[in-house]
Amino acid sequence: MRHVIALDVGGTGMKAALVGADGNLLYEARRATGRQRGPDAVVGSILDFAAELLDHGQHLLGERALAAGVAIPGIVDSANGIAVYAANLGWRDVPLRDQLSERLGVSVALGHDVRTGGLAEGRIGAGHGADRFLFVPLGTGIAGAIGIGGAIEAGAHGYAGEIGHIVVRPDGPECGCGQRGCLETLASAAAVTRAWAKASGDPTADAAHCAKAVEAGDPKAIAVWRDAVDALAAGLVTALTLLDPRTLIIGGGLAEAGETLFTPLRAAVEERVTFQKLPAIVPAALGDTAGCLGAGLLAWDLIATDSEVTA
Repeated sequence: MRHVIALDVGGTGMKAALVGADGNLLYEARRATGRQRGPDAVVGSILDFAAELLDHGQHLLGERALAAGVAIPGIVDSANGIAVYAANLGWRDVPLRDQLSERLGVSVALGHDVRTGGLAEGRIGAGHGADRFLFVPLGTGIAGAIGIGGAIEAGAHGYAGEIGHIVVRPDGPECGCGQRGCLETLASAAAVTRAWAKASGDPTADAAHCAKAVEAGDPKAIAVWRDAVDALAAGLVTALTLLDPRTLIIGGGLAEAGETLFTPLRAAVEERVTFQKLPAIVPAALGDTAGCLGAGLLAWDLIATDSEVTA
């Protein structure tokens, strides 16, 4: 059966799959990155894992994988297949595409993890059928993927979609990027966790606990949640003013709160728009499989491109 290899590399673990031409996950596996052994060990773990997937596909599906797609965090030069910078992996200028291609003997596509997940959500997930969408996962940080006509816009330098670094509160907390009041310092799952741990007096409390307290009517939790939703709405209105998406897809850990998040968020965005057109604001549909599915789509796109070139 025709298939490709898909790898979604995170800071501590890797999710992998063999993906069929119809986008189905034919086989799934997970493994630690080996980050504690250093950046070179992470590369080695990826190469070894991919090689095992190649062999497994040969035995399970009766033929070799046609290509591979890999999603990684940080700054990615997809055109040249280089992981420019990935702080949580200790990488700088790693030529991962060429290393994988040499090890596997197939063409390899390299992509940014959020943009790759956004590709999957746009084509086969919550944004299916939308000609223009914005995918915003709310996790430890906040990033974004801009979808246009079935593809993801990376920007001239690979930085497009970094909505988490829109300044929404100029006098707000300091961000790791050097600015103050960035969206991700106020509305990410990590930001809600910090605020709720402080407000509740419980250092072990997190964003999920805050959401449950909101549902129970806790006034302190409601105040923390309202502040985060207010900041998030401000950042999203800036984004939709610039991009005019038809669908706004919200994912990540904070979106797991469901309507506890989406009901006040839709209202807060609607209150702020003037001339802008409101997009549909929907939860992501693919969960933590989005990265693998997106990496698989990158690989299938690469096959299609190679076929066009050689035709």
